[in-house]
Amino acid sequence: MNKEKVVRVRSGWGMFGAVIVMLLLSVALFVLFIASVGGDEMPSVLGWVELVVSIVVFVVACIMFGGFFTLQPNEARVLVLFGKYKGTVRDSGFFWGNPFYTNASLGVDKNTEEPNETASQTSTGHNHKKPQEGSRGKLSLRARTLNSERIKVNDRHGNPIEIAMVVVWRVHDTAQAVFDVNDYQTYVDSQSEIALRHVASVYSYDQEEDAEIVPEITLRGNVEDVSAALKVELETRLSVAGVVVDDARLTHLAYATEIAQAMLRRQQAEAVIAALKKIVEGAVGMVDMAITSLEAKHVLELDDERKAAMVSNLMVVLCGESNAQPIVNTGSLYV
Repeated sequence: MNKEKVVRVRSGWGMFGAVIVMLLLSVALFVLFIASVGGDEMPSVLGWVELVVSIVVFVVACIMFGGFFTLQPNEARVLVLFGKYKGTVRDSGFFWGNPFYTNASLGVDKNTEEPNETASQTSTGHNHKKPQEGSRGKLSLRARTLNSERIKVNDRHGNPIEIAMVVVWRVHDTAQAVFDVNDYQTYVDSQSEIALRHVASVYSYDQEEDAEIVPEITLRGNVEDVSAALKVELETRLSVAGVVVDDARLTHLAYATEIAQAMLRRQQAEAVIAALKKIVEGAVGMVDMAITSLEAKHVLELDDERKAAMVSNLMVVLCGESNAQPIVNTGSLYV
């Protein structure tokens, strides 16, 4: 595994002035050589020396021009000399380095977010941009956003679900990103999808009925916990490419279309059962309170049969969906 080594190079302004002086010197020596040639006479030895020096200085100046490069903030350049990694320049500005430094082979930048670029939709569903890296050996260190497409996976209980995520990532170690994987951006795309599938298969979509006593972490009910687990999974997989994950969140979560209607009816049934359970519990408490209060205040005394009848009537009144119609009894309670 490679490790990034930060290096510093010369400021480009001083070397730029030196190159300009060399070019002017080359032109001056060439002019002196032309001036020394008169008529049909052969140039003197000094004249030939001036010509040779002029050519050599001009060639050296042209070679030195290849060492100039600029870096913007949050941009780096990986330096390779004859196939050997020499270091990474992370400072922004105008610099000059060894003109024989070659640019490291970088993958196509698919996620660099530039406002003037035109996006293209790929077969994987990611919005990719035009290449920004590779031609000049520059590597973007800016935070990037990966919006995954909706994928179909099975949760822990085998239920098919649709899930998608958004990942904010950036390059942390340029040496690992360039030399340890073939194309770090493609690596991020593929490993992010694998991590999402793995995390979705570990948790259930929703709480199961038999898990009420010991609550479990679910995709729908514990979004923060699932997002934290997803971030850890991504960091583990992407560390090989020198990439760190700043944030990872689920952006879409739903049952697959083939079971969505059945699961919706199940959720509605569970909601109805929970509501009826609350109503019955409240009705039982009110009936108990009414009978206890009547007996405590000696308003009337009821035997078990009449008490059961009163409980039945009160439960019908309290649990019924429609309003009860009162019946006035003008006779005896036992008639």
